[in-house]
This record gives sequence, structure tokens and C-alpha cells, in this order.
Amino acid sequence: MEKINSLLSLSGKLLLNVKLNEGTATEEQKLKIVSLTDLQNELISDDAKKTFWINIYNAYFQILSKRLKVQRKIIFNKKEIIIAQTRFSLDDIEHGILRKYRCKWSFGYLPNPLSSKLIRHLAVKKIDYRIHFALNCGAKSCPPIAFYSIENSNKQLNDAMHSFITSETKVDNKSKTIATSKLLHWYRGDFGGIKGIRKVLEQVLELQLETYTLTFNDYNWETHIENFIEEKNSIEHTNI
Repeated sequence: MEKINSLLSLSGKLLLNVKLNEGTATEEQKLKIVSLTDLQNELISDDAKKTFWINIYNAYFQILSKRLKVQRKIIFNKKEIIIAQTRFSLDDIEHGILRKYRCKWSFGYLPNPLSSKLIRHLAVKKIDYRIHFALNCGAKSCPPIAFYSIENSNKQLNDAMHSFITSETKVDNKSKTIATSKLLHWYRGDFGGIKGIRKVLEQVLELQLETYTLTFNDYNWETHIENFIEEKNSIEHTNI
């Protein structure tokens, strides 16, 4: 447990330093030199994997956005994240590890046949659609950034889901229509298809929506970097 907490704490400290605009070299170096065996052995449970990799993704998107100065589309496949002496891209983390090696453009329905053996070993055992409400890619329509901890990860993911869906969804009872984020449409396979999306919306909004027409809002790609949730006692959330 001590080793697991050390890695999770490191991911949280990295993200905290990003938020505070402090140096990240020490944390990045520690992540580089950890052994691959320790990484695999310490991130055993899906909760540990989600906690670690969500923090890493959100931290490194901010870091690489400032460091590389490249277009948004390019940044996701650049293998500039060095962890356990291995190079990862943001896409490796999101679609390979957190989405159990799903093909990026398959709406969540197809596995990526080109995924490496390592990515398959590191990946979660079960896809949790709530991660889509936790990952921030620097666009205005993206969910805000929070600090994830293994003790609270389930509650935090539920909170992120409720917050995002309630803020991004409009229900028109007169026209019997419901409009929500395009994010759910792009990854609809992760949610269990359109029926699954409806079920999630009903659960969060506490409404019966069987007779409603479901539509998806345009995604706002306007840049919005450093969109952090203002959390009370944020340092405690990082297990530091």
C-alpha cells in the first residue's frame, strides 16, 4: 500500500504543481526512473489506475501545451510523457489505458488491434464511462480539472459526471427534446450505446426520458487552459 500511495501521491503532486505554476522537473524525473515492474505492480486495481492516469493526463496536457507549442490535434499523439522509462502519448493514456485500448475513432465500439502488449497490461479491466467527465483537453467544452485520490475516486467521478451533465444538458418538456454534450455521442460505445446514454441521463437528471428526442450540442473547441475546479483542501485530495 505504501508503494501504491507513493505513485498516486506523485501524480497528484505533479498536477498540484501545474496548478500552482511551480516547477515539475522533480516529479517528472521521479516518474521517469520508476521501474516498469513497480508501475505494473503498484497500479493493480482499476481505482488505482484511474486515479493515477487521470492525474497524469490532466497534468501533462497542461505541461505539453506550454512546452511543445503545437496545434491541438498534434499534441495528443506526441510520445513526450516518460513514465517508467517508457514514452507515452496522451492518446495512449486516454484510449489505450483508461478506455481499455479502444480505437480512437470507433465511437467506443472497437478495440485497437495495434495496441502494444504493454498498453494492454496497463489498461483498466473495465471501461468506466465516467472518465470522460474527468479528462481535460484544454477546450472550453471540456470538463474542469480536479485532483483524484484513490480513497475518493468513485465519489469524485460521480460528482464530475453529475456536474458536467447537469451543466451541459437542457431538457425541453414542451418539445420533448433533450440536448447534451457531444462528448457522450463521440464515445457512445463506452456508455452502452444510445440506450446507455439515456439511462445515464435519466439517472443524473432524475427524469423519465423514453419519449424524448435526444440531440447533441456542438462542442466548443475554444482554448481554455488551466480550468481547475476550486476545491477546498485540494492538497489533501492529492494524498501528499
